[in-house]
Amino acid sequence: MKQFLQIIILTFFFSTARSQNPYVLILGTAQDGGFPHLGCEKDCCNMAWQNESLHRFVVSLALVDPQSKNWWLFEATPDIKEQLHYFKTLTKGKYNYLPSGIFLTHAHIGHYTGLIQLGREVMSTKEVPVYVLPKMKNYLETNGPWSQLVTLKNITLIQLDTANTLELEKGILINTFKVPHRDEFSETAGFRISLRMEHEKDSLKSYLFIPDTDKWEKWDKNIIEEVKKVTYAFVDATFNEITELKNRKVEEVPHPFLSETMDLFKKESKETKAKLQFIHFNHTNPVMWDKTAKQKVAEQGFNLAEQGAKY
Repeated sequence: MKQFLQIIILTFFFSTARSQNPYVLILGTAQDGGFPHLGCEKDCCNMAWQNESLHRFVVSLALVDPQSKNWWLFEATPDIKEQLHYFKTLTKGKYNYLPSGIFLTHAHIGHYTGLIQLGREVMSTKEVPVYVLPKMKNYLETNGPWSQLVTLKNITLIQLDTANTLELEKGILINTFKVPHRDEFSETAGFRISLRMEHEKDSLKSYLFIPDTDKWEKWDKNIIEEVKKVTYAFVDATFNEITELKNRKVEEVPHPFLSETMDLFKKESKETKAKLQFIHFNHTNPVMWDKTAKQKVAEQGFNLAEQGAKY
């Protein structure tokens, strides 16, 4: 009987400890325009207008630490108002409404324009830390209306360094790197999040976050090797294949097609394939709304990141 009670106590202890481990929560999976998409009169968006359960926010994730009660937002999207409320709902109001900091990848509208909600016209926040690479920092400091957020101290810009690891707090590490993209106003960042886990089989959990990039061959790193190093990889899958771009030149939006990435990884192990969690879907990408397209991805051993999912 005594041994049985010890087992119950230990089980409860380890279960409680694991529940205090940091984790990632997906707050959006769509490309910059969200889903349904402005001006789209195709079946995909008409279907979504008629069925609210198909709506998806612009790509974003939350990094959550239950122990310290801190959390950080990755990307300030046009849907930030809804996403902050969504986070509060998913976490049952256990955390501050505003994050302890915001990490931005680059200056395309789906990834930073939500910052405007922090200004005097809306929340008038006080010195929310915003982590950015140098060109992005300069862009926000020297262009309105973003510069007003800096001047009024609604936000505090913190420059990221690709040569060093940022320790947000004990056991939560961020590595920033550059990826090739259409860098009209800023460079484009990717992030590797590393979390030390207590009382888990794997003491280190890590995530790759590359929601926006050009073709993988343009990168100075090998995407296959980078995926192998992490637990989960949230990577750009804006378009499924070239047939979606009937009115655009591929040179204007040179994202790696979902079909290309799957083909690139087709000879890799099941374990490596399973690490890929595709994200940043354009409204034209059938994996947003077509069950058959989703099934094809799953059958090949890959995954589609789901809004609201916890990793």
